Amino acid sequence: MSANREKLTVTFQPDQISVKVPPGTLLVDAAAEGGVFIDVPCGGQGRCGRCLVKIDRGEVSHRESPYLTQQQQAEGWALSCVARVASDLVVSVPPKRERLAVETAASRGALRIRSDWPRYPAVRRLHLEMSPPSLEDNASDMERLRATISRELGIDELTVDLSLLKNLASILREGDWRVTATVDMGGPGSEGHLIDLRSGQISGPLLAVAVDVGTTTVAVCLVDLKSGRLIDRITAFNRQISCGEDVISRIIYSQRGQGLEHLQRLVVETINEILAELGRKHHFGTEEISEVVAAGNTTMTHLFLGLPARHIREEPYVPTANLFPRVTAGELGLAANPRASVYCVPGVAAYVGGDITAGVLSSGLYKTDKLTLFLDVGTNGEIVLGNREWMTTCACSAGPAFEGAGVRCGMRAEKGAIEDVRIHSQTLEPTVQVIGGGKPLGICGSGMISALAEMLITDIIDKGGRFNTRLIEEGARVRLGDHGPEYVVAWASESAAGRDIVLTEVDINNLIRTKGAIYAGIAVMARQVGVDLSEVEQVLIGGAFGQHINVEEAIQVGLLPDLPWDRFQFLGNTSVWGAYNVLLSKQARAKAEEVARGMTYLELIADNTFMDEFTSALFLPHTNVDRFPSVKVLLAK
Repeated sequence: MSANREKLTVTFQPDQISVKVPPGTLLVDAAAEGGVFIDVPCGGQGRCGRCLVKIDRGEVSHRESPYLTQQQQAEGWALSCVARVASDLVVSVPPKRERLAVETAASRGALRIRSDWPRYPAVRRLHLEMSPPSLEDNASDMERLRATISRELGIDELTVDLSLLKNLASILREGDWRVTATVDMGGPGSEGHLIDLRSGQISGPLLAVAVDVGTTTVAVCLVDLKSGRLIDRITAFNRQISCGEDVISRIIYSQRGQGLEHLQRLVVETINEILAELGRKHHFGTEEISEVVAAGNTTMTHLFLGLPARHIREEPYVPTANLFPRVTAGELGLAANPRASVYCVPGVAAYVGGDITAGVLSSGLYKTDKLTLFLDVGTNGEIVLGNREWMTTCACSAGPAFEGAGVRCGMRAEKGAIEDVRIHSQTLEPTVQVIGGGKPLGICGSGMISALAEMLITDIIDKGGRFNTRLIEEGARVRLGDHGPEYVVAWASESAAGRDIVLTEVDINNLIRTKGAIYAGIAVMARQVGVDLSEVEQVLIGGAFGQHINVEEAIQVGLLPDLPWDRFQFLGNTSVWGAYNVLLSKQARAKAEEVARGMTYLELIADNTFMDEFTSALFLPHTNVDRFPSVKVLLAK
């Protein structure tokens, strides 16, 4: 029997895409082979129940799951990450949730990004005029070009790819020995690399991009290297979300078959989609992009480059690299000039990556005399404490709760998300603020923090996150739902989701664990370096999530230390800001590498006191309320 006949046919509806796979293949892998999108937020571990598909015809094995009701199983539903192909199949895939661009410069107003570094980009454009060869001067075309560029830029060596060398003779002669050269001087020593060569004099902007490769979103800034002007910025959901909502889930997914290649392709597709949109908006071909600088956490950078990431999650938690080699856009499949260099901002350790190095660079922490706490609160909470003389850093596995995962009505901070909640102390009726206005679809991280603080202050929940049983008995907003006690933030008639938007006791426990991990990381690191948190002179908060946090409420739930509000600053996306600085200045690039080498990494897992601190932080605001004097006074009232 031929290998082809041994395979089974799986047809995915409604797209009518068919693939042939061996018996026992996971449905999610069969879908990936056919290019069919199935959301797998847990990375295929069978623990989130959100990759449901319906078996219209045929049989699968391993259908049973605690996330499926008996009725769902009877109707033919299965989890695609655990169900295996047992016969020819016809499978219906629910419509995917679109993950399109969620932020543009126009939608967010003026671009708040700057560079204080002297503008000296690695990529330069030159207009050259050379004397043609003669019998008296018969140097090769390459030597003639190299000598001219070396004289203009003061470099000793110029390298050229074979693809460009093949066209060199015709380009020089078509332009009558007048050409425009684009040279990358970001290599070692005084060496340059020819990125592009065209006949005649080419004008217009010299385009490059700074990229924040985030776990949840990818942000791309389009920059003119000639002027330093930031032309535009677009942010989109990272397509890798379909393979896991946190870095651990994605590392696990990367170890499955072609998982690593699939994840690398997904993030490149995300960036290319943004580049194509920028090209349409600003009327240029993406091949005009001459350089890419990317910053991301260690796992995201590994997956972006296609490097194996499995050892990041295995003791002793060692990445393949912290300082990454220079690669080209063509090697990665990026829609830019294939010879354009791609520089990844260096990281520090397995869970402190280039995004934090970029954040330290862009926030100015590395040069301040003030004792500074820098936080990037996301699916992985990274923390830096120090000043210009010393910096210590650590990461705590905060989990994706603040991104909406693991919360029944949770969602990311996008249009339709409840971002702020106020609860009347007598009636317990909420007033909500929705991103973009209109009816809410769900609740995002800042809304969860806000609701948590309000429920604590109004005595809906106690310090352990448990609901007031008296209020449950009275019904109304506080009730006993299908998943235990819950608070109704918005009734179905008030929501765009067509269902009640609630926060359950299980949700609250997830949120408390998340905030507890972050605060415990801060407390342990401060103790390790002999600093009392009251001595911290400024708290700098980076990341997209940080833009929405209400300081007062974050202190009330014990996420942030109890310090005067004027010590807190929200800086926005410090990762892409740092990448932008590195793009515009070779000095900034050198400083980023110095910053990464100079940070001392604290491995919280190896610290025996972390679990004690974490356990103590599993209360609102904390087991030791004296650490939060302002909240203690508030609760006493």
